[in-house]
Amino acid sequence: MVSDEPVLPRLRPEIAALPPYRQGKAASASGFKLSSNENPFDPLPGVVEAVHGASALNRYPDATAARLRAALGERYGVASDEVVIGSGSVSLLAAFIQAAASVGDEVVYAWRSFEAYPSLILVSGATSVQVPGRADGRHDLDAMAAAVTDRTRVVIVCSPNNPTGPIVTSEEFEAFVARIPSDVLILLDEAYTEFVTDEGAVSGLEERVFERHPNVVVLRTFSKAYGLAALRVGYAIGHARVLDGARSTQIPLSVTAQAEEAALASLGHEDQLRERVAHIVERRGRLVAGLRELGLAVPDSESNFVWIPTTDPAVAEAFMSADVVVRPFPEGVRISVGEEESLERIFAIARTIAS
Repeated sequence: MVSDEPVLPRLRPEIAALPPYRQGKAASASGFKLSSNENPFDPLPGVVEAVHGASALNRYPDATAARLRAALGERYGVASDEVVIGSGSVSLLAAFIQAAASVGDEVVYAWRSFEAYPSLILVSGATSVQVPGRADGRHDLDAMAAAVTDRTRVVIVCSPNNPTGPIVTSEEFEAFVARIPSDVLILLDEAYTEFVTDEGAVSGLEERVFERHPNVVVLRTFSKAYGLAALRVGYAIGHARVLDGARSTQIPLSVTAQAEEAALASLGHEDQLRERVAHIVERRGRLVAGLRELGLAVPDSESNFVWIPTTDPAVAEAFMSADVVVRPFPEGVRISVGEEESLERIFAIARTIAS
């Protein structure tokens, strides 16, 4: 029997089997979307106007985002060629992994951590080496260092860790880097660093770890604290020749002029940024405390989300059925710190779970 199905191009079997990235579901008008770690506040003053001003849609953007690189270079005391801009920090993660690792190579990272890591590594052709995190949601850096072999090309450290929330301390990170061969790329993913209040936490740019260790690259984003998730703009800072690898592998012209203008405008409002972050941090503290009072084993969080460790799918279902959209994982449920009004409903649902 002749099939009517068309003959399709052959894909790599591992890619054909790879599920697409799963975005958080939308909530109803009366619900709360707390699944994507979005900022509940509007963009900072002047940002929307800056985006509207970048209206030459018939022209390509500056492929290097030179003005934003210069602004970030001035802020952190580095040359502009020590800054690379990408379409969100995740695109830069992809670029660095592809630049350093391929078939036969390995990439070491904690698990569970950012859910995009495995797919980014698979696409590069490299092999994931997932090192189980500690029971408190923190990286097991000793086990990660022990997992590094002569096939390791990249190590990823996520602080604060997504989705569990805890940080890596400066002392821990320094000791960890000392155990990693200097020709292995270390990506310090600090997407949530603005929400950190723990004075012992590693801060890759302020501590200038990339100067002491040229194999370390620090990645940050405007998506979270700055509230520019829709525009997709992130950055990395490190040794210029290391960054050249990402510049060679990232998709050209992927950062729009509107994204660059919004990021530049955002950098001029640090006082307002700190004020908004303080509100989220205070709200986070009440959320953690309230869930713990109800008997849930929530780990310390230095991010804009909290983590409920559980393997029971009914926990996520309880939130979803009450129109609180959370992000379920096999090992737990992540809840973003959202609107003030969401707390009361979260606690009400949590009481039914804990009872």
